[in-house]
Amino acid sequence: MSDLEEFRAEVRTWLEDNCPEEMRQPLASDAEHVWGGRKWEFSSDAQRVWFDRMVGKGWTAPAWPKEYGGGGMSADEHDVFKSEMNRINARSPVSNFGFWMLGPALLKFGSEEQKREHLPEIARGEIRWCQGYSEPNAGSDLASLKTSAEIDGDNFVVNGRKIWTSYADRADKMFCLVRTDPDAKKQAGISFILLDMDTPGVSTRPIQLISGESPFCETFFDDVRVPRANLVGEMNQGWTIAKYLLTHERDNIGGEPPGLLKGRDLAQMALEAVGADDQGRLDDPMLRADIARLEIDAMAFRALVEQTRAKAEAGEGVGARSAMLKYYGTELNKRRYNLMMDAMGGLGLEWESEQTGGGRYAREWLRSKGNSIEGGTSEIMLGIISSAVLELPKG
Repeated sequence: MSDLEEFRAEVRTWLEDNCPEEMRQPLASDAEHVWGGRKWEFSSDAQRVWFDRMVGKGWTAPAWPKEYGGGGMSADEHDVFKSEMNRINARSPVSNFGFWMLGPALLKFGSEEQKREHLPEIARGEIRWCQGYSEPNAGSDLASLKTSAEIDGDNFVVNGRKIWTSYADRADKMFCLVRTDPDAKKQAGISFILLDMDTPGVSTRPIQLISGESPFCETFFDDVRVPRANLVGEMNQGWTIAKYLLTHERDNIGGEPPGLLKGRDLAQMALEAVGADDQGRLDDPMLRADIARLEIDAMAFRALVEQTRAKAEAGEGVGARSAMLKYYGTELNKRRYNLMMDAMGGLGLEWESEQTGGGRYAREWLRSKGNSIEGGTSEIMLGIISSAVLELPKG
């Protein structure tokens, strides 16, 4: 037995022995997603048990170095670990922007002190992070951001406003882009800082979406004092970090579908809703064909994702590939939810019905439309693909 086969056997045995049955079921509601942080409260004993056990192993961040609270897995071991988690449909024990986005950025650009301060508390689920990027007049053209950070002794004094800040009202800390040189070229005058959301002068206001939910916020900064030690990387070089971090955001947005479809078989959902014909097949040939096409395209997409991740873990730059993943993953997700609604028929449009979990089908279908805006609009992604991947001439 090779070392990797031994590792797989050890992971499989441990997961079978330690993952509660409840943590192998699809999420029944958003409350079952564990975000972590100072304000987090577990909704079940199984959540807490699974969280504690995985934190103890360092497997909340399996590929991070052990000295920063991770599992210290190699790229091959991480692939094995993910496949074994998927084999039993195990839920992530905890996840938030600290894992998806800030962690990789700190590993690449952070100082040793910053890594030792922030990465272990992320891995232990102690701090929930949010992202301060977009502004009212700086969305797709992010480099036009105006939020300023002026030096005053050992501090930055931050003033400005962010928008579409996911879960800012529930987060403990924020990684934020600020303008530190107003006279420099747009991209050249931006810095990347870390701040505590409890700092005096920070306030948030939720934004209600068409789905009826409010995962996004406006965030305001009024003379907020941030230690200069919280600058990540070099002054005025934050745009480099921002671009690197966006590749991880786009990978996440284009990944596995959230909500009702997370860990669930769309074909089985449709079969339960529509019924079967006399051969046991979905009793709607057009819907059946559409779901088959989706599954084939999803398989091709997963292969591209794995290839891209392998290149990234081997030290090769992902670059514009992230735009491909984000765009196609977005379109796949919207197709999934459209097909879900096709299968549910009129019942799927119920807004308050207990039979639909308080209108979860309609609400999540509407929410999926935002995928083509957040993390960079689909139009922007197509522009990047055109110029940087296909190398087409600009019109």
